[in-house]
Amino acid sequence: MDKAKSILIVDDSKVSRMMLVAIIKDHHPDWHIQESGNAEQAIEVNQKNDFDYYSIDFNMPGKNGIELISVFKTIKPSAKYALLTANIQEHIQKSAAEIGAKCINKPITNTSVSAMLDYFNG
Repeated sequence: MDKAKSILIVDDSKVSRMMLVAIIKDHHPDWHIQESGNAEQAIEVNQKNDFDYYSIDFNMPGKNGIELISVFKTIKPSAKYALLTANIQEHIQKSAAEIGAKCINKPITNTSVSAMLDYFNG
């Protein structure tokens, strides 16, 4: 049996984090899920844990999602990264692709989170 996967959810919106957790648990009740409300906190949490997957909001105070993923990629290049954003401008999507992250468009719905989970599991 495979080891349960782990995911770090980084989003400054508590409601968004709650929705993500609920949908992920619905699909993968055995996954270990941790949350952070900003990049600084996420970096601290990441230093103490080993994550397989990262769900990271683009618009946050401090570092944006692209900047945070760039930091994490140097530490954990084998993990999979999803950039969740309502900002669907082409340059954001291109920047995400360049650093090896999949853009998932908000709003957070069962459909968008399922697309993220398909990417993680694919």
